[in-house]
Amino acid sequence: MTTANPLLDFSGLPRFRAIAPRHVEPAMETLLAAARATIERVADDTAPPTWSSLVEPLADVLDPLDRAWGAVRLLNAVVDTPELRAAHNAAQPKVVAFHVELAQDRRLFARYRALREGPAYAGLDAVQRKFVDDQLRDFRLGGAELAAADQARFKAAQEELAALSTRFQENVLDATNAWAYRITDPRELDGVPADVVAAAREAAARDGEDGWKLTLHMPCYRPVMQYAEDRALRRRLHEAYATRASDLGANAQWDNGAIIPRILALRHEKAQLLGYANYAQVSLVPKMARDPDEVIAFLRDLARRARPYAERDLAELAAYARERLDLPTLEPWDLAYAAEKQRLERYDYSAQELRQYFPEDKVLSGLFRVVETIYDVAISEAAAETWHPTVRFFTIHDRRGALVGEFYLDLYARPGKRGGAWMDDAINRRRSERGLQHPVAYLVCNLSAPVAGKPATFTHDEITTIFHEFGHGLHQLLTRIDVAGISGIQGVEWDAVELPSQFMENFCWEWSVVEAMSCHVDTGAPLPRAIFDRVLAAKNFHSGLAMLRQIEMGLFDMLLHAQVASPGSAHWDSPQAVLAAVRREIAIVPYAPYDRFGQAFSHVFAGGYAAGYYSYKWAEVLAADAFSLFEEHGVVAPAIGARFKDEVLSRGGSRSAMESFVAFRGRPPQLDALLRHNGMIGPA
Repeated sequence: MTTANPLLDFSGLPRFRAIAPRHVEPAMETLLAAARATIERVADDTAPPTWSSLVEPLADVLDPLDRAWGAVRLLNAVVDTPELRAAHNAAQPKVVAFHVELAQDRRLFARYRALREGPAYAGLDAVQRKFVDDQLRDFRLGGAELAAADQARFKAAQEELAALSTRFQENVLDATNAWAYRITDPRELDGVPADVVAAAREAAARDGEDGWKLTLHMPCYRPVMQYAEDRALRRRLHEAYATRASDLGANAQWDNGAIIPRILALRHEKAQLLGYANYAQVSLVPKMARDPDEVIAFLRDLARRARPYAERDLAELAAYARERLDLPTLEPWDLAYAAEKQRLERYDYSAQELRQYFPEDKVLSGLFRVVETIYDVAISEAAAETWHPTVRFFTIHDRRGALVGEFYLDLYARPGKRGGAWMDDAINRRRSERGLQHPVAYLVCNLSAPVAGKPATFTHDEITTIFHEFGHGLHQLLTRIDVAGISGIQGVEWDAVELPSQFMENFCWEWSVVEAMSCHVDTGAPLPRAIFDRVLAAKNFHSGLAMLRQIEMGLFDMLLHAQVASPGSAHWDSPQAVLAAVRREIAIVPYAPYDRFGQAFSHVFAGGYAAGYYSYKWAEVLAADAFSLFEEHGVVAPAIGARFKDEVLSRGGSRSAMESFVAFRGRPPQLDALLRHNGMIGPA
């Protein structure tokens, strides 16, 4: 028998077809009340604390709260409606307030300290001890040691931050969704791939209009910028995209310009309340990197190594644009177009033609084949309630037939869906009196949907995105840790959490893998090896420019949060000024004066990457070095895969990421593999 409120039904997977906005607040109020009642009982216990009297009761009551709120957060991101947004935003302050109060509860903090210092600690295993130590650290970072007045201010700042981050993301989504450009003259679309033109025609028809509708969603925006011969059209889309959620153009109602300084001020205030000089220091406490100076030095060292290659890339591109495209000056809206023309001429393949060899089902079967081979598991599609008809559901079993985990796959871009790609936990693995709870993950992308009755086909970049997110999913699903809080991706240092995802990307450059997932959508023919060889030859095309771009974003984020002076003070630089300074130091490509990149930098201002965006490059060092061991053993190597699964993927946050890496690789990480994979060994 199921409960009347589907968000309160934890007997199985989320009941997405039944969840409605009206269910959100009642469910959260019920779960929060239950959690608070348990906290009061546990916190007021006078007996010496044990694992079963302190940790397990809290886990039992926090798990359903996390599952229900996770489902609400997901729906708000993938099927955004005014009603759902209102329900989410009404419940969010209550959920945030609860978690802040939990982190500041002096009674629980004292109970955990008593467990750490008492006789029961000696009876805990290594995983349980790590959990207790992490909890004590998180209590301190949550303000448990602050005076009452400071706790109140910390709580207010945290609640306001949550609301601002949500507003930031909503502004980006609304500004993206609101912009469209309708074309009636087909000549404006010269050069744009046929499937993109067909999708634009379908989009206009859905609005009851003739012609073609262009949008800022990636499956439309990216190919238009790469292929449209009409320079004015490219400039129009570029300006619209670069000014999203800003004070420019038609974006005033979604302007994030005032939100960013407020977010930074609140983060800075929290850091100072905790006794740190800036928020960057707070952010790095639970990460691998020791302090902001280490991160900044790491990024600048990588920039120094990448710059000669980037300068060569840009010089060659500018010369090509002058000589072959009659573009005497490269403007920001010319870069992707000129680069695609140059790449096509140099390597003789079209990314849009290449995609015809990669229909969805063949790509997924190829991905699953790699995972099944190296990790000794079996992946099968199964039935489950989903939030959209195009969402698919899969199970993972071990070779004995035992369930390992399950995942949802939401691949296509659509209106009302947050941009980007991500993995999130639906259910975390944990063991309780009721038995073992298996992990479940949400895998979300914004890729090209099927057009004109044909299956969806993916570019090589889109395939890489699928592999990347699936790597995150494997980290969540292949865990063998049974303790909530450090199973799956929980408790893993943020600058190591990209290791499994970036590691998986490497398989997209292996012929045996690519061949197995290729099948021309019309003819059924596999990808010819000669074309793949040209794709591989182009792997590091403009890799120097790409690396500088990532470093630029990471350094902007870190410097913004490492400023000692608080926002609004005489010694504080505005976010736009910091970005301009970083670009003068790092970037070599042109930027438009209207560019407002920061206003849509959701990773940092609405996600978990504040003072942590450097993690992509940091973890890429780990990922490249880890993959180099696979390369030494034939790439699709089950013996090395078993070792990677055992020492990295299965461990969750039960030990430090460095310990896990060294246990797998036999030594600390080295930079050589990253430079080699990016073609940055030898003269530029």
